[in-house]
Amino acid sequence: MREDVQQYYGQHLTGSQDLQTNACCDQTPPEHLKPLLALLHDEVVSRYYGCGLVAPAALEGMRVLDLGCGSGRDVYLLSALVGQTGEVVGVDMTDEQLAVARRHQDYHREAFGFDESNVRFLKGYIEELDALDLEDGYFDIVVSNCVINLSTDKAKVIGDVKRLLKPGGEFYFSDVYADRRVPASLTTDPVLYGECLAGALYWNDFLNLAKGGGFGDPRLVESRRLTVDNPAIEAKLGNIRFYSATYRLFNIEALEPACEDYGQAVVYRGTMADQPEAFVLDGHHVMEAGRVFPVCGNTWRMLAESRFAGHFDFVGDFSRHFGIFEGCGLSVPFEESDGGSSSGACC
Repeated sequence: MREDVQQYYGQHLTGSQDLQTNACCDQTPPEHLKPLLALLHDEVVSRYYGCGLVAPAALEGMRVLDLGCGSGRDVYLLSALVGQTGEVVGVDMTDEQLAVARRHQDYHREAFGFDESNVRFLKGYIEELDALDLEDGYFDIVVSNCVINLSTDKAKVIGDVKRLLKPGGEFYFSDVYADRRVPASLTTDPVLYGECLAGALYWNDFLNLAKGGGFGDPRLVESRRLTVDNPAIEAKLGNIRFYSATYRLFNIEALEPACEDYGQAVVYRGTMADQPEAFVLDGHHVMEAGRVFPVCGNTWRMLAESRFAGHFDFVGDFSRHFGIFEGCGLSVPFEESDGGSSSGACC
């Protein structure tokens, strides 16, 4: 299947117009990213096959690893966001895609006004990151855009990501998920696999896999239903529903399995340039600048022990426990998690 995927993305697809479904189609970017995206080389953009947006806040000076970087669209977008003092490393297994990414390295350095390029590309498999020149605990952030579903060993990928992240670092990635387990009879279909459908995890299996890999309390940032828009492929898939979802997983030890209430709160200072009015942690946590926002212990730690710490004032500690936040710990289907704000409680 790995060879099938390499051939699909390296030889069969010459651009997004060759895709047979809309699973690997991007969504409309936010306004603050549109000027940067407009600077990217046309060839890099035309060979892009992402399903989400992997540009979280507060990236200045960060070290970022992009798994399955393809033609380098996200690498170069992140290159502009981390700035000259940051670094972005892209890993991909497809020679044709890497060739596109590498030949436009100087173009983007000049477009961003950098003295030196802050990106590099490595050929390799995301299931074999330990075979590459990557230092443990080196990266602030690992991203991936519609690629984990293509992996034949997802548990290995998650374990390696945790090893490569700094304490307090995060895995911020978009991927395709299913509302049930995809039958084994479909997982060997090279077109369904290459279109990011047959390798999609059932969302609850993903949550268990993430927790088993050491990432406690996965946070769903946003999700949307995918429409395949190909009658022949839809007939093969039957009643399986697919979603594009963006998760963030923090490399923080001993997070609790549910949102426990310790009487804590945070106040966002409004100091992130791309989110001055409110900081979006996930679909349940939209924190308005200057407003006291009650949080659970896990959320408090995600902010206090990550790159976000300097953007918040923190209220409380862990000296007294008040039980669990009402409604916490329930599994919420993607279609019911609409990314709406919550301003008065953690969950």
